[in-house]
Amino acid sequence: MEYFAKRVIPCLDVDRGRIVKGVNFIGLRDAGDPVEVAKRYNEEGADEITFLDIGASHEGRDTIVDVVREVAKEVFIPLTVGGGIRELRDIYNLLNVGCDKVSINSSAIKRPNFIDEGAKRFGSQCIVVAIDAKRVSKDRWHIFTHGGRNDTKIDAISWAKEAYSRGAGELLITSMDADGTKAGFDNELNYKISKVVDIPIIASGGAGTMEHIRDAFIKGRADAALAASIFHFREIDIMELKEYLKANNIAVRI
Repeated sequence: MEYFAKRVIPCLDVDRGRIVKGVNFIGLRDAGDPVEVAKRYNEEGADEITFLDIGASHEGRDTIVDVVREVAKEVFIPLTVGGGIRELRDIYNLLNVGCDKVSINSSAIKRPNFIDEGAKRFGSQCIVVAIDAKRVSKDRWHIFTHGGRNDTKIDAISWAKEAYSRGAGELLITSMDADGTKAGFDNELNYKISKVVDIPIIASGGAGTMEHIRDAFIKGRADAALAASIFHFREIDIMELKEYLKANNIAVRI
């Protein structure tokens, strides 16, 4: 299904209540206060904001709830949180303080019924299933966990279809091959998944230029594009990006 306006989503990694930046979670350095950075993105025209709780310990989970509570007071675009969400209570606690959607990944792989339970309890619109995929042959991608080190042997396209059938409202597709390269999204993977599900897909991993984001929408048939450093370090201005997309006949909210 084609959804009308394409979305641009900055992604922020949060650890112990601060935004952090590094390479593959190594050499992390403090990169700002989540509330201030979220406010900036809200003002700059982001359609949504995604927080990834990279600590995701029990202590970290409490912290991210506090972060979401503070951000929700200041920001008026949808907030999604991922990382360490393992049970319905985690979802409830986040929604209760102003989060709009949660992103679940390894917990859904370990126990696929978690998708059904979350969708039934809170509504499909709240449940984003994140898929970290790596190409293993010309036409096959597997789901990887543990930062891309563990091959589950699960076919990514089959898993996307199952997540959709179980009630996921959106899919966040990260290409482990493209992630961090700034060489463009895996549009072939996104296109293939778009053909087997009838919910929005979010392209993630590989954004480096405005052209990459345009191609994610056109070639990959993505409904949203998620990126981190290009927005965080102002390599690309969100409103300039949207003007560029509009000039390329891609519907965006301005």
